[in-house]
Order: sequence, then structure tokens, then C-alpha cells
Amino acid sequence: MKRNVIVTDVPRPDMALVEQLGQYGSATVHEAMGRDGLMQPYLRPIYPEAKVAGTAVTVRCHPGDNLMIHAAIEVCRPGDVLVVVPEAESTDGMFGELLATSARAHGVLGLVIDAGVRDVTALTEMRFPVWSKAISARGTVKATPGAVNVPVVCGGVLVRAGDAIIADADGIVCVPREDVPAVLEKAAARTAKEDANRARLAAGELGVDIYGLRDKLKALGVTYVRHDEWEG
Repeated sequence: MKRNVIVTDVPRPDMALVEQLGQYGSATVHEAMGRDGLMQPYLRPIYPEAKVAGTAVTVRCHPGDNLMIHAAIEVCRPGDVLVVVPEAESTDGMFGELLATSARAHGVLGLVIDAGVRDVTALTEMRFPVWSKAISARGTVKATPGAVNVPVVCGGVLVRAGDAIIADADGIVCVPREDVPAVLEKAAARTAKEDANRARLAAGELGVDIYGLRDKLKALGVTYVRHDEWEG
């Protein structure tokens, strides 16, 4: 298999389904997947309201070198999210305002990068959502080959081109492209259940009763005692 490649055509799920999935947020989607697909929490949004739901265009690049990010934009489609992973540890500012301007012109919705970004004030003003490991003014070169739309591991999670990326202030979840319809159905069911429980909690019911936790507490040996009994 060739190492330095740009894969130009990858399967993507129905964007309408991805957008619907994004409405549920990363926490619900993560739970709907059986608590799978969640990237490590060191990847944080550069502004609190950042939110995105799109399809992954993956980029494997040399640390401190953003050549392959530039190359990736050519094969992006509207609704894509760039997922950038350097081959070794890096906190260099590999993406900034100019790349975001180019990416947006080609329909890219946002960026997840296991490295650094810069120009964060401008990116925030643009409302271009970015999740990164670091913020750094350190610049990069454009000299080393890499790959686009090959499988990568970002934040501890395997990401393939075309997988759904759901990201917000709570985290980043990667949903395998073929699982999007099933995860969407499970997310909808979970949300309906939570809505019902929210109403009961708001009415004053206790979580220990709604979730059947009294028996669990008892089985774990947790007992209720009066204060004077405990002190004695």
C-alpha cells in the first residue's frame, strides 16, 4: 500500500442524517454508541460555543508541516470536517486564519487537530470551529509528504475518511459512517427517555427512585441512619 497518497473519493453518509445526529450533541451520541468513539479530552474547542457535525477528511502530516492540510482542501466537499494528525508529537500552530478562509471557501465546516493552531482571535471572530491540543504562534513549513483520506488515530480514536464527526464543548465523537443511521435512532430514543426523566426530576422526584438505585445502594451495603445513631 502506498504511504504518501491523496485519496480523492471516499464514501460519506447522508449529510442530512449527520446534521440530525449533530443536534443531539457529543454526549448523547457517545452514549448512543455504547460509550464508544469519544476522543481524549485534551482536544478542546478554541471558543466555548464551537459546534460541528460533518464528515471527516483525514490528514496525516509531518509535525510542524502543514503541506498536506493545503493539499487536503482540494478534495473537501461541503459538510466536511478536517481531522489532522501529525506523525509525531507536535504543538506547533499548523492551522490559522488563512487556511480557515480557504477551507471555508470549499465548504469545510471545522477542524479537529491533534496539534496546535494559531490566529485564534481571528478564527473565533470567523466562528470557524476548531478543536486542538494546543494554541501556539510557532509557524510551520510546507516541505514533507503525508497522506489524505487514509485512516488515522486522533485523540485515541480511529477515524476513517467519511466517518461522522460530532463535536461541541463536551467533546468530539467519531461515528463510523456505516453506523450513522443506527446511532441516530438510538440517540433519538435516548433523548426521548431523558426528556421524560427531566420532567419527573423537575417535578421533584429523586434520581434514586427514577433510576431504581435504592436496591443498588442496599446491595452495596449503604444504610440510612439518624445523626445521633451515626455519632454514637
